[in-house]
Amino acid sequence: MGSGNDGKRAVVTGAARGIGKAVARRLRAEGIHVLAVDIDENGLEDLARQGCRTRSADLADQAQREALSREAEGFDYLVNSAGMLRVKPILEVTVEEWRSIQTVNAEAVFFLCQGIGPRLRPGGAIVNLSSSSAKLATSTDVAAYAASKTTILSITRSFAYALADRPVRVNAICPGIVDTEMQDNFLAGVARKRGITAAELDAQRKKAVPLGRGASADECAGLIQFLLSDEAAYMTGQAVNFTGGTVNW
Repeated sequence: MGSGNDGKRAVVTGAARGIGKAVARRLRAEGIHVLAVDIDENGLEDLARQGCRTRSADLADQAQREALSREAEGFDYLVNSAGMLRVKPILEVTVEEWRSIQTVNAEAVFFLCQGIGPRLRPGGAIVNLSSSSAKLATSTDVAAYAASKTTILSITRSFAYALADRPVRVNAICPGIVDTEMQDNFLAGVARKRGITAAELDAQRKKAVPLGRGASADECAGLIQFLLSDEAAYMTGQAVNFTGGTVNW
């Protein structure tokens, strides 16, 4: 990105922590005006001090999504990073748990792409956060989450076609192990069910990664920054793996 970013604006959801926060910080450092969105208003305070505009919003709520879409008129970028994960054995997931996960992880992404995508300036871009779990079923304790992340891949492809003539590009990334608070919650929940420590489970999972480690949130933000940039101007409808070699299809 670098030069030429004066006046460019981005909406980043799920910006209070993890990958969303890393993206908001990186884009702001590049001179892009960032609207950082999260349900956790207190979690946005650090970004506000760094020059981001912040908005507390529950993206499971239709009216709040629509208000955010109107506010994004004339923006350039949208990063759909907001998401939720619950650890629950696949045979015990309730209808209410299923719906709550799908509403935040899939429905919100669909309707923000629908509401904001046509409002982005020509040459704009969207990046949706999927997951390696959209392609692998290595832990059925997060099956509802994995299903929502698989849906995001279809949403991404459909909006890539729908917005191509604007042109607005739409891509997704599929991170694997990333050192975030969500990852910590996953490790704690699954380890407890397996009768081992979170550290033991973490070591087991990273041993299966060809590169032998997890990624940082900032590394993910670097990939997202590239997909938003003009350097990726011929990429749309793609699901880019970011898994240290664990997923290569």
